[in-house]
Amino acid sequence: MIKTQVVVIGSGPGGYTAAFRAADLGKKVVLIERYDDLGGVCLNVGCIPSKALLHTAEIINEASDAQHLGVTFGEPNIDVDGVRSNKENIVTKLTGGIKALAKARKVQVITGYGKFVSANQIAISDSDEVIEFEQCIIAAGSRVTKIPAFPFDDDRVMDSTDALELKDVPKRLLIVGGGIIGLEMATVYDALGSEITVVELADQLIASADKDIVNPLFKRIKKQYKNIYLNTKVAKMEATDAGIKVDFEGKNAPETDTFDKVLVSIGRSPNGQLVDADKVGVEINEWGFIPVDKQMRTNINHIFAIGDIVGQPMLAHKAVHEAKVAAEVICGHKSGFDALTIPSVAYTDPEIAWTGKTEKELKEEGANYEKGVFPWAASGRSLSIGRSEGVTKGLFDAKTGRILGMGICGTNAGELIAEATLAIEMGCDMADIALTIHAHPTLSETTAFAAEMAEGTITDLLPPKKEKIRNQNKNGYYASKKEYN
Repeated sequence: MIKTQVVVIGSGPGGYTAAFRAADLGKKVVLIERYDDLGGVCLNVGCIPSKALLHTAEIINEASDAQHLGVTFGEPNIDVDGVRSNKENIVTKLTGGIKALAKARKVQVITGYGKFVSANQIAISDSDEVIEFEQCIIAAGSRVTKIPAFPFDDDRVMDSTDALELKDVPKRLLIVGGGIIGLEMATVYDALGSEITVVELADQLIASADKDIVNPLFKRIKKQYKNIYLNTKVAKMEATDAGIKVDFEGKNAPETDTFDKVLVSIGRSPNGQLVDADKVGVEINEWGFIPVDKQMRTNINHIFAIGDIVGQPMLAHKAVHEAKVAAEVICGHKSGFDALTIPSVAYTDPEIAWTGKTEKELKEEGANYEKGVFPWAASGRSLSIGRSEGVTKGLFDAKTGRILGMGICGTNAGELIAEATLAIEMGCDMADIALTIHAHPTLSETTAFAAEMAEGTITDLLPPKKEKIRNQNKNGYYASKKEYN
C-alpha cells in the first residue's frame, strides 16, 4: 500500500498541474495515469498533435495562395510519414518534459487505471497496488462521444484520435459534425489532398459562436470543400466493400453517398462514471459530470474534481486554472475559481476565437448592448498578408460601455483574443480599449477599431450614425453628443 497526502487521478493539463502545484506547496503527491505517457488527451491525442498537423496545413495553404503575391511554387510533395513523424516528435518532447518535471518535484507516478474502493483508497487495475490518501483530485477527463449504430469496428470510421494518427490520406472524407474538432481535422486533410464533405445538424458551423463571426470561414471553405450540408442528419452508416455508405436526412443533401473514410466528431463525454467515485458517495449527474463548488470541492469534503469532468467548456486552459485552485485549497490557501470568461478558439483557416458573451446569448438574455464590427478588408496588415475575409466584433453594455464579449475571425485570432479576455476580467469599457495605442499596422489594432466602431469615433471607416463621446455623463453611461449636450 502506498500512503500519500494528495492523489491525482489523470495526468492531463489539469491533472499534472494540480499534482505539480500541490507538490510545490509541500505536499506528498501521487499521480495516477492509465497510459504510459503523461499529458492526457490534450498532449497525446488532442490539442498538441492537431496543432502540429494544422501548422503543416497552414504552410501548404500559404504556398498555394502565394501566387496572388506574385510568387508561384510547384505542387507540394507530401511525405505523410514525415508529417506524422514531426507530430510525434513534438508530442514526445512535451510528454517527456512533463515526466522530467514530475521527477524533479518528487511526484510519484503510478501507471494504471485507478478506481475508488473507499473514500480514502484507490485501487489500481490489474495490480495489487492500493493508494491511501488524505485528499484526492479527480482529473479523469473525457472521451470521444460515439453513436453505437455507427460501424466503429471498421477502421474506415474514425474518431478524432484515429484521425490524428494520420494512417493515410483518403480520397473522399466525410466529417460528421461541424464543430471545432471536426473543422480542424477538415483543414488538415483538405490541405493534404482529401476531398472534404462536412455534415452538421445545426443551421451553422461552430454553433456555439455567433454566425457572423463564423461566416468568413464558412464562405472560404465552401469554395474549397466538396460539400457542406447544414441542417442535415446522418441517418445511417454502413461499411461496404466500396467504402462507408452514408444515408442523409436533409433538404440539400443527397439521400446517400459513399466515402473512403468518415470522421465522426460530435463532441466528448465526461468520464465521471468511470472511476467508481459514485460508489464512495461522490455526486455524479446524469451526463457524467461531477458538480463542484468554487473551490473545486465535490460533495465529499476531501475529494475535488477539475477539468472536463466538472462541466463545459471542456478546454485545457480551464482545467489548468481549476487545478491550481484545487491544489491551493488543499494546502490551506484562500483560492477559488471565479473566471469571468473563458476564451474558445477554433484553429481553422481562418481562425475563429471568442470570449465573454456572444451576441446570441445577449439577445436571449434581453440585454441592452451595443456592438462595434470592424471588417478586416479595411485592415492594412491583413491585406498585406493576402487576407481580407476577417472580422472583429466587440459587444458592450449600452449604458456603461463595459465590454461584454468579443469575437474574432481571421489570421491568428487565437492569439488576439487574449486582449479582450483581459479587458473583460479588468472591467474595461470601450474607451479603455479604443484609447490604448496599438501598434500599426497590426492585426491587434482591429480590436481597438471594433471599439471605435462602437464609440462612433473611428476614422479608418465611416463611423456609425450615432456618434459616441468618451466622456461619461452624470448618470455614468455613454451618451450621444445630442444627449450629452
